[in-house]
Amino acid sequence: MQLIREIAFLLHKELTLELRQKYALGGILLYVLATVYVVYISFVKVDPANWNTLFWIIILFASVNAVARSFLQEHSGRQLYYYTLANPIAVLVAKILYNFLLLLLLSVLTLGAYSVVAGYLIRQPVPFLWAVLLGSLGFSIALTFVSAIASKASNASTLMAILSLPLLIPILATVIRLAKASFIPKAGVMIPIKSDLYILAGIDMLLLGAALILFSFLWRD
Repeated sequence: MQLIREIAFLLHKELTLELRQKYALGGILLYVLATVYVVYISFVKVDPANWNTLFWIIILFASVNAVARSFLQEHSGRQLYYYTLANPIAVLVAKILYNFLLLLLLSVLTLGAYSVVAGYLIRQPVPFLWAVLLGSLGFSIALTFVSAIASKASNASTLMAILSLPLLIPILATVIRLAKASFIPKAGVMIPIKSDLYILAGIDMLLLGAALILFSFLWRD
């Protein structure tokens, strides 16, 4: 129960700080809108395969920009303060949950803007919903932990990009493959998505397990 209370308190803290720093979220949304506009002026018509791939590439780079602030924006004094008060698992889980909610919001807003300029091509929303949920969870876990590692080194922004991409590419490839089923036009067709769901859920669980085990050692550094 103590761990759950700490997670809830830290999650509330993250949400409160985000509301006080609206410029950060606004900058990410501006990046998304600018990228979507580039897609609009570059393509006269987007077929479903390209629509799916471009959407997830936009989400990928927007996620890196959004989640990179998790630990990079916190100075050493604040981290030391957390160290004296909170369980490291609570700190990590709270940040993962916050980033997961942030990426879900980012995905919804991106889908709305992207559908306006490139059309809404999704025929079966269930596979796409699973892709958004599990993809956002995987991105948030990987990027939150990488942000914690990068915050301990100099040139943190560069290190963030270098370390995160090898972890994100398997998630991105699986998410794109899973979301392809959303563009099958016939609603009555059975969609073979179980294997991709299991793979994506397995990747997320492996990343979460590794992050929970290793973060305690990183936290003491």
